[in-house]
Amino acid sequence: MSTAVAAFTGWNDAGSAASDALTFLVDNLGGELVESISPEEYCDFQVNRPQVRLDSAGRRRLIWPTTDFWTAESSSGEPLMLIRGVEPSFRWRAFTEEVIERLTDWGIDRLVVVGALLADVPHSRPISVQVSADKAAARRRFGAEKPTYEGPTGIVSVLEQTAGKTYGIQTVALWAPVPHYIASSPSPKAELALITKLAEILALEGLPTAELADEADSWARGVDSLAASDPEIAGYIASLEAANDALDSPAATGEAIAKEFERYLRRRGRG
Repeated sequence: MSTAVAAFTGWNDAGSAASDALTFLVDNLGGELVESISPEEYCDFQVNRPQVRLDSAGRRRLIWPTTDFWTAESSSGEPLMLIRGVEPSFRWRAFTEEVIERLTDWGIDRLVVVGALLADVPHSRPISVQVSADKAAARRRFGAEKPTYEGPTGIVSVLEQTAGKTYGIQTVALWAPVPHYIASSPSPKAELALITKLAEILALEGLPTAELADEADSWARGVDSLAASDPEIAGYIASLEAANDALDSPAATGEAIAKEFERYLRRRGRG
């Protein structure tokens, strides 16, 4: 079975954990860039601006916010396609069709979408990645739950739903909760949790995660230091820890993560 893994920056990428996880896979699986979708018809460049970067020779380069497709292989030699892009501002249906057209051209029959959301979880506890799938066969294979979330959604879920229900591609969704009180990028602990889960379900062996694990530990210690200087924040984190421990990590259940997403949307609405 040929598998694609997709993540998009923007609304469903709290702490850049999902898009950073995809970049990690591209870098460490020898991803070969095979094609890109031009952003011209889909992006608002005042929202997702092009970037100016210096190359190794010191020359300035203009980098546009494209959606890129890389090919790679799993540890067992299974073909992989890695997709990293920007959530479009316009023409979501047309964009989704363009992505799926490439999946079908490359013979992809399984799609794993990756996201991260802000949630009421403590930074000091393990991050529980939720795995969900609409089809019973995928739930049995990956120990996934049936999704129950209702409400506003992002391009990750639009792609997942269209690929699964319209084109019959097997779909799986991974979601990592990111503590809302430390939402700035990067979020190495959530990134590491997503990579670990991806390695498990895709049989990716030998990924070099030691450096990222050190970054996650440093990140957690940094949050500890900040919290120690603010009794109010420290007390709030302690209450999250107590709730997390008492309820046996509620972020691990589909119903709970859906509720966290709903709380996140309400916070955005007040912003």
